[in-house]
Amino acid sequence: MSKRTSWHEDDRFWSTFEPKMFSEKCLNSAHEQTDQLLALLELKEGAKMLDLCCGPGRHSLELARRGFRVTGVDRTARYLRTARKTAKPEGLKIEFVRADMRRFCRRNAFDAAINMFTAFGYFDDPAEDRQVIGNLYRSLKKGGKLLMDVQGKEILARNFQERTWQAGDDGELFIEEHKVTRDWTWLENRWILVKGNTRREFKLCLRVYSAAELKALLQDCGFSTVQIYGSLAGIPYDHKAKRLVALAQK
Repeated sequence: MSKRTSWHEDDRFWSTFEPKMFSEKCLNSAHEQTDQLLALLELKEGAKMLDLCCGPGRHSLELARRGFRVTGVDRTARYLRTARKTAKPEGLKIEFVRADMRRFCRRNAFDAAINMFTAFGYFDDPAEDRQVIGNLYRSLKKGGKLLMDVQGKEILARNFQERTWQAGDDGELFIEEHKVTRDWTWLENRWILVKGNTRREFKLCLRVYSAAELKALLQDCGFSTVQIYGSLAGIPYDHKAKRLVALAQK
């Protein structure tokens, strides 16, 4: 990867770790997660929805199956091909768009938008995070809602481990190394896959937000109300929280 290419723009990263990020367990969880996010969003069937950073389309597909008009956006062509391939035999009419989250904006087009699975905070310049939120705000109709699901700073601090590893049945070893920097605003990670004599390693970094920081960012970008939850099930964001879930309304 060249010095000018960030980790999130490197297709090798997304292909190498696709089986880890989108395991069978992860894909199967989409049905329940969609039940939960729809309970929070309280949308009418047929509403227009944006799935920003949709990956292989696990939530886009579920939403379309339930009668919503869905646009899924991702920068990774490989994931979009997978999503289209899954949608086709079911006759699901989903618009999949290849675009960078910093660039995609469709003014006043959607009743709701989702951004799941910590697909946020990738950029070294915090102004680019603000740009993403601003684009989401402008893409929503008046009264439209945004649901974000990320790893909260408080949860990360509670459960922090410098190194973890998983051994697969096929002899593959997956190692994660983590380092907190920039006064607890930035997380530097190394993901390493080792199998036989093959070793693949990538460094990935992202900004981590507390509930208060994410809420302030959403409000600064124009959202009128922001509610914070500790999971998609709508539990409180307290010492038992599992995720940082923000529900914002334009």
